This record gives sequence, structure tokens and C-alpha cells, in this order.
Amino acid sequence: MVYLGLSVLGLLASVAGATLQIVSGATWTATNTGQHIQAHGGGMIKVGEKWYWVGEDKTNGTAFINVNCYSSSNLVEWSYEGALLSRTTSGDTGPNRVIERPKVVYNKKTNKYVLWMHIDSANYGEAKIGVATGDTVCGKYTYLKSERPLGFESRDSGVYVDDDGKGYLLTEDRRNGLRINLLSDDYLTIQKNVYTWKEKYEAPAIAKKSGVYFMFASQLSGWDPNDNYYSTATSLSGPWSGWKKFADSGSKTYGSQTTFIVPVGDQFMYMGDRWQSSNLMRSTYVWLPLKIDETGASMKNSVNWVLDVGSGSMTAGPSENQYEGESATLSNGAKPVSCSGCSGGNAAGYVGGSSSGAMLFKDAQSSATTRTTLRIKHLNGDNTQRYADVSVNGKSQRVAFLPHGGGDPASSVVHVDLKEGTNEVKISTSGGWGPDVDRLAVPQS
Repeated sequence: MVYLGLSVLGLLASVAGATLQIVSGATWTATNTGQHIQAHGGGMIKVGEKWYWVGEDKTNGTAFINVNCYSSSNLVEWSYEGALLSRTTSGDTGPNRVIERPKVVYNKKTNKYVLWMHIDSANYGEAKIGVATGDTVCGKYTYLKSERPLGFESRDSGVYVDDDGKGYLLTEDRRNGLRINLLSDDYLTIQKNVYTWKEKYEAPAIAKKSGVYFMFASQLSGWDPNDNYYSTATSLSGPWSGWKKFADSGSKTYGSQTTFIVPVGDQFMYMGDRWQSSNLMRSTYVWLPLKIDETGASMKNSVNWVLDVGSGSMTAGPSENQYEGESATLSNGAKPVSCSGCSGGNAAGYVGGSSSGAMLFKDAQSSATTRTTLRIKHLNGDNTQRYADVSVNGKSQRVAFLPHGGGDPASSVVHVDLKEGTNEVKISTSGGWGPDVDRLAVPQS
């Protein structure tokens, strides 16, 4: 994939110093589990000063395991809070069931959190919508029911709450088109259809800016990405404009599918899934600044970028110092290995294992004392995650490395404290094999 510079009509600007970054498509390790975040097809809700990310657990493939919840104060570092729903012995949440696109909204009248989601059989033949409620955003939810909304099929789904508190269910009806349905005051019952597009689009998500509604959706191409589109209106009941692309044409929305649009301050962040159909566990997340104004919606790709949740500022990521893995100090059996897709044609291999191979970057330079994000370009040819302990100046944390699927190395990110000047970064394991490391990218101001 070709990564483009950030220039979204002045929205993004260079930053003076390194700070925490969002790196789309990378392995994102939960701070308290050491595991890649499993929150696919998800949505976001802010409660107080925290953000909560609710999504699908794809650890074992398509079949339902959990609807997971993670929390963050900065939208970059995420902690696992628990499962809202988990597999039961039977029924809609039983074995070999499909639960996708979970979205949580808060109902001010009932003081309940309401979870809507796609409910289906293993062959996607039921095409239903389901609903559950909870007393706390990341607590256990009570599953209530499933149905075909107003008698129509429903697969990819979403939920939107307007400024006046009215709730709307967004559903993909493959036979008739994308639909907006009004919910009851308690958000638990579907009352009526508000609008239906004739186009057969899916993955709906709505944002609102200056009285204009923006519906984002993808074309139908299964797990494979495509160029996603948006439509606008000044009323949810229409008329809606024709559909337009918001990412670069032919980029297939930078290898992703729309799942949610997050308002941050007076700006917006795009949430997308980069599905890996052969191994859904290793699907990753594409989050990017989304520019919405009176001229429409537009989005550019980036390797890394910086989000300020207080102001909503979204700026280009810092430049990076690159350190080759094979040039690190290798010990206990770790050694250079050939890698055609790696920079320099080599990587550092045999990290971990019975001899506890390790690698040390003795001179990782930073021009500032700051908390920031390191990118580790890696190889992992297994079908499951590998793990390593990444230590920066003596402070260690467990980091996950997803299978990279062959070809070019993938990225895994770790959020660390750097000091101005020289830093030591060690990558090792306490058991099993770690990743082969192509290179380490260290932000600089």
C-alpha cells in the first residue's frame, strides 16, 4: 500500500515534538493483557473523561465469542475492561452464532446503555438485529431479543443518536437497500422507516456537522475492501445527495471498511476495519483524520498521526529515526536472517526460543523527553500472535505481534517514555519465539 502525506486542506500540520501516535493497520496491544485488541466492527462512546470502544472478539474466527469493551483517556492507549456479552450454551448468543457490528448508546430517559448488533446464523441466513441493555457502559448486559427490523433483512448495522435525543437504527437490507429506522424513546423498539436508499451499500455510520448529516457506507465486497462512499442531507428523512468517495479513488479506503465516525472536539475520526478473511484474529484497525465541512468529506492516509482529544487537533506524526534489527546487539542465539522484503535485505531473527535470544538497540535517539510511540517492523509467519518483552531504559512491557501474512513486514506499536538523548531499547522473550525484527522506528521532533 502506498502511504500518502497528510495535507487534508489544512487540517493536518507538522508537530514540533514527538508524542503518542495512532498507527493504522498495526498490532495494537492492550495495556493490561499483552494481547492484540479484539474490538472489530466496533463503535465508540464517551462517558465522563473516558472513551469506551466496543467491538467483536475475532480470536477464533467468525463465530461469536464476546462483545468486548476497552477504555482509554487518550484514544491511543487502551485497557481491556471486560465482555458485555459472552457465548452461552444456546440461543442467539450460543455456539456457532454470528454477532457483528456492536454499537452502544446511552438513553438519558431510562439511564440504560443500549447495545444493538447484527445477529445471524453461521451461513448468514437469518439476517436479524439484536438488542441488549446494561446499567454501566462496560458491565454485563442483558440480552433481550432479535428480529428482522420491520420485517426486513438486516446485516451490517449501526446506531445514531441525534442532537434532540432521538435514536436511529441503521441497517443493511441487501434486497431493498440501506435503511434508517426510528427507535422508540427507550431505544429498544423499532418504530418506523425514515429513509431507504436504493443502492445496496453496507457498514453504515452517520456524522453530523453544522446541521448536515453525513452517511458513510461501503460497497458489497465481502471481507475485501473497496472504495467507500458518503451521502449528505439536512434531514434524516431526506432528500439525500448522490454518493461520493471520501478517500483517494482506487485506494479501497486505504484497505479498510467503515465501522464508525467519532466526533472529537469539532473534528472527526474515521474508524475502519482492515479485515483478514483467512485469519480474522489478525484483522487490524485503520483510524484516520476525517475532514468534514461545507464542501463535503475527505480523508488522506498516513503511517502515523497525532490526536489531541482535548482540542480535537489532528496533526501529522513526527519524523522517525530508523534502526535496523540486524545492526542491533544480538545475543543468546539471536542472529541476522535474510529477508527480501526488509529494508537492507535482512532482519534480526531467533529472538526468544530455548536460548532466550535477545536484541539491544543501545543508541535510540530522541530529541525530547516525552511519552511517545515506537513502531517495530516485524515478521511473524505463524497463524497466531507472537510476543516479546520490550524494555525502554529498563522499563519493560509485553507486546503482541500479529502474523504478518507474508510479504512486507508488518508493524507493532508500543507506547513508551523516552528521554532526550540516548535511549536503550531491548527486545526479548521469557518463553517461546518472538518476532523477527526488520527495524525499529523511533520518533524525533
